[in-house]
Amino acid sequence: MSRKQVNMEPVSSKKNQYHGGVDLERPPRRTLEGHTSPCEECFAVDWNMDVNRGEIVCNSCGLVAAENVIDPGAEWINGDSGQDKSRVGAPLTYTLADRGLNTTIDVKDLNSGKSGRLGMSNQARRDWRRRRVVDERSKTRKSRERNLVRANQFIRDKSGLPRPLQEEVARIYRKLSTEGFVTGRSIAGVSAACTYLVARQESLPRQISHIAESFDVTEKELSRLIRQVSRKMNMHKITSPDQFFDKFISDLQLPANIHIQVNNLWNIIKPHDDIWQGKKPMGVAAALIYKASNESSNPRTQSEVCAVANISEVTLRGLLRLFNGLLQQLGHESLQ
Repeated sequence: MSRKQVNMEPVSSKKNQYHGGVDLERPPRRTLEGHTSPCEECFAVDWNMDVNRGEIVCNSCGLVAAENVIDPGAEWINGDSGQDKSRVGAPLTYTLADRGLNTTIDVKDLNSGKSGRLGMSNQARRDWRRRRVVDERSKTRKSRERNLVRANQFIRDKSGLPRPLQEEVARIYRKLSTEGFVTGRSIAGVSAACTYLVARQESLPRQISHIAESFDVTEKELSRLIRQVSRKMNMHKITSPDQFFDKFISDLQLPANIHIQVNNLWNIIKPHDDIWQGKKPMGVAAALIYKASNESSNPRTQSEVCAVANISEVTLRGLLRLFNGLLQQLGHESLQ
């Protein structure tokens, strides 16, 4: 036990008060878990927990009875606002309609196994399930809130993006909904457009056809909504062909060293933007990967490359002819 003292009045006077005087009031009795006996210095039972220092101190004489005490409380901190680290619960999230401010009844707590272990009867379990349904409905009385719930469900289940990017997609959708942009448009379509644009901004491009299939919307509708949302949110960005290299090479199961050959070809063609700009970036990437694979010991057919890049063989051959002419002018080997 530490003998460190805090600036307090002399111990001897305290002892006299507690044991010698008949006219003095008995001091308050404050105990803590594990500290219920009197202080060995002043014999008072007046313990206090200093949560900042992790110490248990006698309020009467200042004796430190325990140091480095572990705080068993929850360690929730505010992760939303930079330097603010106050204990305020879980951080807010855009992927929930109420941003996580409401309390929810978890359905996992009402299953037969867990509720049975907690001593909950079948009737009580049915009552709580009914309360849970009423609680969920009360949070989505307005149509806008119900639409946010649906949109967030689409984003979580169908976007295929990492959690931080899902937050950004949900934030953009919420802003569009607040400004009235979603009214009269498909919830799934606007969610898909936001997903496409966020992925493109973060250099994780997704093909329109894949996103359209995932969100169950047509490619034509999705392309139109992408243009509208990008104008509304000022999210214009030209997708570069090299952003598709990793995905296509992985989908074609080519060896990792193929990257070197593909990047060398891209570095030759990239300065001549009059040749490749205006063409589908997926098609340009497919042509370069096709060339590199056929120069390696792991060739791929045109049909295999086109299936991965979602372009036609006619488009691929057209791009090959364009690049052939450029490479011949520059004195490089033509594409096969």
